[in-house]
Amino acid sequence: MVRVLITGVNRGIGRALAGEAAERGFDVTGTTRSGQDGTIALELSDVTGIKTALDGIGPVDILINNAGVIGPDRQSPLDMDFEGFAETLHINTLAPLAVAQAVLPGLRQSNAPKILTISSQMAFMGYRKADRIAYRASKAAVNKVMQGLATMLEPDGIPVALVDPGWVRTDMGGAGADESPDVVARGILDIADRLSLADTGKFFCFTGEERAF
Repeated sequence: MVRVLITGVNRGIGRALAGEAAERGFDVTGTTRSGQDGTIALELSDVTGIKTALDGIGPVDILINNAGVIGPDRQSPLDMDFEGFAETLHINTLAPLAVAQAVLPGLRQSNAPKILTISSQMAFMGYRKADRIAYRASKAAVNKVMQGLATMLEPDGIPVALVDPGWVRTDMGGAGADESPDVVARGILDIADRLSLADTGKFFCFTGEERAF
C-alpha cells in the first residue's frame, strides 16, 4: 500500500488530495494545525517544532507539502507588513523544507520515495507583478529550495518536484477561480504516480506539463 503524508488537509486542495488518495487505496496521513479528525497537529510557523511533531511517523512513500498561506493584507513593496511577510516565508518556504527533513528517515524506508511541493503560478519570474508580493516571493523561494533539495537527494534516488495547481476554487483562490480542487488533486496525484528521477527538480502544471520557473 502506498503511504502518503499530506500537510494541510483540513480544507481546499489538501482536503481534496486526502480524499482522492484514499479513493486510490493509499494509506493517508494528514496534518492540520489543531490535529482534528485524527490528523497530526502541526504548526508550520514553528519550524523548530516540526521535527518533534513528525518524529516516529514511520515509512512514507509520498510527501506532499500542500499547506500554505496567502500572507498579510498589506504586502505591497511600498506598504509591507514585515511581520506578516516573515510568517509567510516561515509557512510557505521554510516549513516545507523542515517537513521534508523530518520525514526523510521515513522516505528512506520506501522503495519508491517521492516529494512534491505545491507552489504557485504567482512564483513565475518571467513577468513583473507587485500585488501579493510576500506570497509571490515565498513561492519563488520554495521553488529554489526544492530545486536544491532535489539536487541533494538525487544520489539517494528520491525525486523532488514542484506543482503549480493553477487558480483553484478554495478559501484562498475564491469562488471565481478556474479550477476545481478535486480535478487539481487528481492531477497532482497523477504526477506523483509517474514521478521519477528524470523529473527531479522540475516544476509542473497540475495537468502534467512541465512549466517555466
